[in-house]
Amino acid sequence: MKLSREDILKLAKLSRLDLTDAEVERFRAELSSILDYVEQLDSVDVSGLKPTYQVTGLTSLDKNVTRVDKVTEQVSHDELMKNVPDSDGRHIKVKRMVV
Repeated sequence: MKLSREDILKLAKLSRLDLTDAEVERFRAELSSILDYVEQLDSVDVSGLKPTYQVTGLTSLDKNVTRVDKVTEQVSHDELMKNVPDSDGRHIKVKRMVV
């Protein structure tokens, strides 16, 4: 599929890119080549093939694919508050973020 100069300029505008004339010609050739390859892939007969949803071969039935969520010990509030530069007792004070 051959893209025109206008097609590339439209894509550049939508992408908010400023392209030189040389870049327009380069991208026109490259994108046309990519689309030609996609058209070639579309012509391949895949009617007898199963879709590939993932390529590792692992399933949820395999060992170590998923793990059980375990509650672990967390830092206590008092332990955390020892390390903050400024607080009002219960909450950490920070500088104002919104102007």
